[in-house]
Amino acid sequence: MQLRRRIPSPRLISLVSMVDVLLIMLVFFMVTSTYLNLDMIPMTQSAGGTEGAPNAATPVMIRLGPDGLPYLRGQPLAYDVLSAQLAALPADTPVLILPSLNADTQSLVTLMDVATSAGVRTLRVVQVAAP
Repeated sequence: MQLRRRIPSPRLISLVSMVDVLLIMLVFFMVTSTYLNLDMIPMTQSAGGTEGAPNAATPVMIRLGPDGLPYLRGQPLAYDVLSAQLAALPADTPVLILPSLNADTQSLVTLMDVATSAGVRTLRVVQVAAP
């Protein structure tokens, strides 16, 4: 006599409970998260002209080259010469620093130190976004 072995049916894995848990987690994180408050970013509004603006001085742009040298009006300058030129500017003149992508961070920090020691009060580092 030959016995037949019962072939067990394949087990089904139910994903319903996992979907329920993920939905609960999603709702929890959505309720407890904070969203960006755009009022905390200070912005200035321009009326088109510079007459009557509180800071009507023309900004000075310093480009930091890949070799670590600062360029002012297209001319490479030593840090002591740049410090003297920045000290001769009016106190409310904004200075913009445009670092090259290949410039090292130490050169940027040194340039910022030279500018602040020369008496620059408004100093910004700008980056040109790729198109």
